[in-house]
Order: sequence, then structure tokens, then C-alpha cells
Amino acid sequence: MATSTFTLPSGRKMSYSLSHSTDPARPTILLSNSLCSQFSFWDPIVTRLHDLNFRVLRYDHPGHGYSGVPSDLSCTTFDSLAEDVHALVTSSNLAPYFMGGHSPGIGSSAPSLHAWMGVSMGAALGIVFATKYPGMTKKLVICDTITSSPVNAGAPDAFGPRVKAARESGSMEKAVGETMERWFGKEWIEQNPEEASRVKGLMERTSLDGFETCVAALRSSTFDLGPLFSKVGSSVESVLLVVGEKDADLPTQMAKTRDEIQKGIPEAGKEVELKVIKDAGHVCFIDGQEDFLKAVLPFLQE
Repeated sequence: MATSTFTLPSGRKMSYSLSHSTDPARPTILLSNSLCSQFSFWDPIVTRLHDLNFRVLRYDHPGHGYSGVPSDLSCTTFDSLAEDVHALVTSSNLAPYFMGGHSPGIGSSAPSLHAWMGVSMGAALGIVFATKYPGMTKKLVICDTITSSPVNAGAPDAFGPRVKAARESGSMEKAVGETMERWFGKEWIEQNPEEASRVKGLMERTSLDGFETCVAALRSSTFDLGPLFSKVGSSVESVLLVVGEKDADLPTQMAKTRDEIQKGIPEAGKEVELKVIKDAGHVCFIDGQEDFLKAVLPFLQE
């Protein structure tokens, strides 16, 4: 699928892809990536979404794919990333969607999203986007994400040393190899050489500047989703959480996230579900693709 380029208000270039761009009546699903990936990660999922008559909007984070980076690599936050995506969405030819009581705030022709589906930092960004622009997103699918920076979690900073090591080596090769083992495990990589090779090739296209500037958002003292959980239920119509069974302690952490989001949804019967994808890791739509689709497609079609 062809890659397009959008110039943000800041002047930074963002690479993106919008399928079925001449058919604005189709409901649109936005897919948001993890760190060290680009929108082509989602190719197998996009095919299935097209089969269900959805059109898909994908984009690349700063310094990923063909997206440029800001002049100040330390300035990126989840709030600034949400503003960038908002600029892209409002410039696209999407059918308007208004949730009861909310207006996207840019008039009756305002574009909107049938769903935001994100993984890792793309999922965290979905929460920020949905609560910053209530009513612009109907459904929210949150996959495999932490909810705050290490400094806010009171945890050791795993991100800074990775950026330093990549800078010292002068390439992303080692960082990508280590990340793939964390995300998928050696066994999956060995048993799925073709898909592992595809994923590795896409990850290695991440620039060092892109790695650093997106890590800046993950390390920022402003990254804390806790205060936003109570607002999610009034910002979107429905929420689904998905996590890979083998994604370290995230199944436990995302159960807590589900509970916090549920507290902000007073309507009886409006359940926030958490689906655990068996034998999958951090990017569960890759190594648990079929079970992932079984979990999310009925939700998207409701």
C-alpha cells in the first residue's frame, strides 16, 4: 500500500497510509504502532479489516518509517504525539462521528474514527488522544502497554541505557535483536523465520534519532495515564484491552488498568473486557495473530 506524506503544523513530515481514501463513508480504524516499528507491521491485520469493509489509517512515529524527527529530540511527549495525530485525522476525508453529548469541536463536518487500535506506546497514545479529544473516537482497543514513565512508576529506567547503547554502537542492529527476543522469544523467532525476518527488517529502519525522540516520550515525567483512566469512559463508547500471555507482568498490570477504566464507566452493563492472547508476547497481533483477530474483530463489528 502506498505511503503518503503529511506536513504537520510544526513543519515535521509524517508518513501515513489511508486505504480506500476515495470512499469516506467507510468506517475508519486507526492503527498506532509500538516503539521501533512502522505501520507495515500491521499488514496482515489490515487485510482482514478490509475484508470487513473498514478502511484503515496508519502512520509512523517520529523517526520511524519515513516520518521526520523534531529538531529537539528531547521535546516529544505523548501530548505532542496526540496533537500530531489529531492534525492528520482532521485533515483526512473521514465520515463524521458524534458521540452523544460530545462534539470533536471543529464543526459539523468534523472527521472521526470508528476505532483507535494501538499496541504498546501506540496504545498509551490512544488513551491520551481519546481523552484529549473526546468524542472523536468511538471504540478504543488498548494492547500491551505500560501506563507511566519509569520515573512516575518509581522503577529503574530501562529506556535511557538502551538509547545510549544504540548511540555508542552507531546502529539499531543490537537494540532490535534484543527487542525482538523480549517481544517474541527465541523459540518463536526460530520457528517463524519468514515473519521474524519481515519484522526485523522493518524494525531496523528505525533511525537513532527516532528511537531517542520516542523514548523521550516514554521517559517523560508527563507520561502518566493514571489521571486519564476515569475520563476514558466518557470519551469513547466502548473499550477493549488485549495483552499477550507471555508479555512479562503486563497481563497483571493491564488487569489493573481495566479495573481503573471500568470505575469511570457508571452505566450498568457497559463492561470493559480484557482478552489475554495465549502464548503471545508484547506485539500480540504478530505472534498470536489468529487469536488476536478472534478477540478484536467482534468488538470492532459491534
